[in-house]
Amino acid sequence: MNKILFSILAIFSVISISHCAEQDIWNNGRDPVYLLELDKYPKFRCSAELKNGKKLNFVSVKSMMNFYYQPRKYPLYGVKSSDEISRMFVTDYLDGGQVDASRAWYVFGSRVIGPHGDDLIPLSSETKAKLFTDKYGGTKIMNYETLRKKGFGLIRYLDM
Repeated sequence: MNKILFSILAIFSVISISHCAEQDIWNNGRDPVYLLELDKYPKFRCSAELKNGKKLNFVSVKSMMNFYYQPRKYPLYGVKSSDEISRMFVTDYLDGGQVDASRAWYVFGSRVIGPHGDDLIPLSSETKAKLFTDKYGGTKIMNYETLRKKGFGLIRYLDM
């Protein structure tokens, strides 16, 4: 009888520990790619909603797109393909508003440095992107479709 009771307690302990470990991964306040603290960089914050209902937060566009192109590199999250991501959001650098990543405009090559070095600066409109480049510089303004066509090569270039 004691062996059965001990076995049941052991099983529940393992389940509880694994559940706590999963919670820590999803809610630990750190970027899943660069492991930087999310709260230190509110102007760059991004997020991805997964089809399973979970949400990942990132310190920047570069980090989020790194995960988007290479989700298998981060196996703790169980995302095997970018097809499992339902929506992504970015923070407009100038006004702090949340923007659907597919509708945002991105500035490449500005003087603004992201949390992990060179990054893409998201803005809610092409007009705001042009105003941003007037103040902070930038060599290219692109929409989301252009960003996706550039692929992982652009993200890897930003990470050099």
